[in-house]
Amino acid sequence: MSPPATTGERIRDAALDLFSERGFHGTGIRHLAEHAGVSSASLYHYMGTKEDLLVALMLESLERLVADADRVVAVPGPAPERLAALVRMHVTAHAERPRETRVVDHELDVLGEESRARVVALRDRYEQVWRGVLDDLGTAAGRSALTRRALLEMCSGVSRWFDPRGAQGVAEVADEYAAMALRLVEHQRL
Repeated sequence: MSPPATTGERIRDAALDLFSERGFHGTGIRHLAEHAGVSSASLYHYMGTKEDLLVALMLESLERLVADADRVVAVPGPAPERLAALVRMHVTAHAERPRETRVVDHELDVLGEESRARVVALRDRYEQVWRGVLDDLGTAAGRSALTRRALLEMCSGVSRWFDPRGAQGVAEVADEYAAMALRLVEHQRL
């Protein structure tokens, strides 16, 4: 049996639920507090502003992705193997944490300028990892950005449809996506 969630963890979980379902602007403080099982006054103690909470969730998600991506591509091996590992990692993360994906992908525009810049810088750092692997594969520089965006969109899409109770497990889906990504990149190299 796992230990009970802390107040901060309950608030984070409630925010992910509500921001992913209703969006940032559709989530009121009172509803967030109620969903987390705390008073509105306590909520401010743990989160600061609602935007502070959103930024923290986004940065946490992106920091994890960057760290995981750096770990995956640091493993020595041919570029196709590193791309396949990167795709598997991305698909797995998005299938297992779909709420985070929806929040990061859909709530960027609600952030203030400074917060947005921090989140975008981290997202760009993540995309740099992908760019490096694709460049190592010899993908034509003119098509690399489009290929990278296509792969990221394809892999992130699992957050919208993957069901862990479905016929395919996350590992099987990740393997199939890795194979599709390698075929796409090979086609780009022709």
